[in-house]
Formats: sequence, C-alpha cells, structure tokens
Amino acid sequence: MQTWSFRAPFSFPNLVISAFCLSLPGGRSTKSQDLCPIQSCAMAETEEEEVVSAEASGFSDLSDSEFLEVLDLEDTQESNASLSKPGPSSELPGKDGKLISLEKWKRGLDVSSPMERFHLKYLYVTDLSTQNWCEQQMVYEKELPDFLVPEKAAVLDTGACIHLARELEVHDLVTIPITTKEDAWAVKFLNILSMIPTLQSEGRIREFPVFGEVEGVLLVGVIDELHYTAKGELELVELKTRRRPVLPLEAQKKKDCFQVSLYKHIFDAMVQGKVTTDSLIHHTKLRPEKPLGPSVLRHAQQGGFSVKSLGDLMELVFLSLTLSDLPVIDILKIEYIHQETSTVLGTEIVAFEEKEVRGKVQHYMAYWMGHREPQGVDMEEAWKCRTCNYADICEWRKGGGVHSSMLEPQAKKAK
Repeated sequence: MQTWSFRAPFSFPNLVISAFCLSLPGGRSTKSQDLCPIQSCAMAETEEEEVVSAEASGFSDLSDSEFLEVLDLEDTQESNASLSKPGPSSELPGKDGKLISLEKWKRGLDVSSPMERFHLKYLYVTDLSTQNWCEQQMVYEKELPDFLVPEKAAVLDTGACIHLARELEVHDLVTIPITTKEDAWAVKFLNILSMIPTLQSEGRIREFPVFGEVEGVLLVGVIDELHYTAKGELELVELKTRRRPVLPLEAQKKKDCFQVSLYKHIFDAMVQGKVTTDSLIHHTKLRPEKPLGPSVLRHAQQGGFSVKSLGDLMELVFLSLTLSDLPVIDILKIEYIHQETSTVLGTEIVAFEEKEVRGKVQHYMAYWMGHREPQGVDMEEAWKCRTCNYADICEWRKGGGVHSSMLEPQAKKAK
C-alpha cells in the first residue's frame, strides 16, 4: 500500500496522504483507513506501467537527526558497548556469486561518477548534510543500503511518529491510488498548491516540499514547518527529536544548521522564480505530457484546478510560486525535543551564511560529480569513528586520513 501526504487545496478540509502506518506517542495507532475513507495501493495498470517506489516522488527526505544521535557519544558506556557490535562484511558477492573484497568490487564498477554508480537522478538535502558529518560514512551507507542496525531503525521509527503527530495537528490524512512516478510528483505539486494560500494568509504549514538545481544537480527535501512570527518574519522550524534528554554535541548541531541553511537556499530560489520546469524534467526524466491518473485528476478537479497532465500541473505550480509574493525565509530555527516526554530541550537560531553554504555545496557536489574521492573525518573528529558501523572496512581510516586509492599511484611510483 502506498499513500502520499496531500494537503487538500481550497475546498478540501485540510486532507493529506501519508505513507506512514505508525504508533503515535501515547499508544495511539494511526493508519490511513482510520483517517479517511480512501485507501491507496500502488499497483501497475499494465505490465509496462511502472510501479512507484517509496522514493519515486523525489520528496522523501530523512528530516530528522535521530539516525546520527547514537554517534553523539553523550554516554561513554553506550558508546564503548557499541564498539563490539559487528559491522558490515568487508566482502561482497561478485558476478559469479563468489565473495570479493569491497575495494575490488568498487574497482569493477564501470561508471564515471557516484551519481551514475548509485543510479541517482537527484540528491536529498540530507545526503549533503550527512556528508557534513562524515562523507565516507555516507558513501558506505549508499554502497551497503541493506545494513541498518536495529537500534538505529527503532530510533528512526520513533522520530517519524513524532513528526507524523505534528503533521496531524494541522491537517488530516487521505489516500490516493498512484501507479506512476508522474502521479507521485503530481500529488506533491497539489500539496504545494494547497499550502501557498495558507502561507499567504499567514497560516502555519508543515512538510513543505522543496526542490531546485544546485551546482548542476537536482536537490530535494522537505521543510518541517513554516510560519510567520509576531513581527511578520517568515520562520523555518526544523524538528529534531532526541533519545536522551540532552542537547546534541556541536558537531551534530553543525550538521543540522547546514541542513536548514540548504532548505532556505532552495526555498528562496523557488519563490524567486529561479527553479524551472525544464530543469526538473531534465533531472527526473518525468513525462510532462502524461495524463494524470484518474484518482489524482479527480482530486485536482475537486480542488478547483483545471489540469489534465503533469505538465499542466507543473506550470501552475511554478506560476503560483512566482506570483504568490511569498518572501524569502527570514529566520532559521532548530527545535530539539525529547522523544519520550516531548519536552523541548532547547532551540538553536541559525545564522545563514550564504558564502559558506555555497562553498560547502560546491565541495560536496564535487564528489557526486566524480571530481574527487570521498573524504572521512579530520583527525580532531576521529571520535566519530568509535561507533561507526563501517570502521572495520573504512579506507579513510586504513589510509591514515587519506583515501587508500590516493596512495596507489605513489606506491607504484616508489617501485
């Protein structure tokens, strides 16, 4: 079953489609059928039709910091205990089924850039913010996607529940059947159209999709919350939940600050008319001429939108964004909340430094474009390796802070 977050426009009483079926705080279980009469099952209409994956819409984004919280080392005993947990194998199956080393497996990949190697059309904001923590670790997570320790999975589930509960405070959920990636993106576009007038009327919106081309790569994400302050300033709030009732270390805050700065960078470009349909189609390979599915079309018409294809809807979205008079984001705030008690542990006001953000983005994108090797942490942040599940196979560590492939030419030359 597949459902998508849909903030119903205008005539709808704040309806949403969500892919979650989770336990909410307080023991309440929420399923799509509990919230509205419509259910969704992403099944192909024909054998040639593409079945939409969970990421097909391009807006799935890990917008929380729970995944890295176990690396904070706030509890020495927990950190030391985690060192004994087995990491991923340093051997992977080759073409003949026999195990080969990770290094040999990577050398056998005949591609020119990580974007091609991982078959990516776009990146998530969290991909770049994870690079801010440890780029080499992020690469291993891409290379070994099936490896996720139970503790981290549980932390992520809890964070997702809290985010969902927050989302339900401002709208209900509804489900729409989809069969193509065009339908999935169409639902997200409908969400944007429904949230623009709410934000214009100084209302509060949550889970706002953002996307834009940055350094030649499409970057997408989801803003937790946007609202206006008493002074009329547009404020972005990023929710971060914590397993323990303590604030994160500075290294974690640094990663979170970079994440919200990227959200502002992309959102500002959207409302300033700098994001184009041509760029989006080029990166996602969407088919704008494809007619909307019957369920998506019906909801669009009920909302007062006279559209027939994805292209019609895209033009309406970009026109609405540029004509909406929405301002750029004035304030960036991170709110840290204890998972168990929902207590606010503290807030962080982020100073947006455009030059610094652009510099980091250029550096991180250079890896994705294949212009440099991935890098691990600097020596002063080697403590992050203590709880990294990839420490045993990390080429950066084995090279003493230099990627092993960088040493090969020097070794050959020495011979």
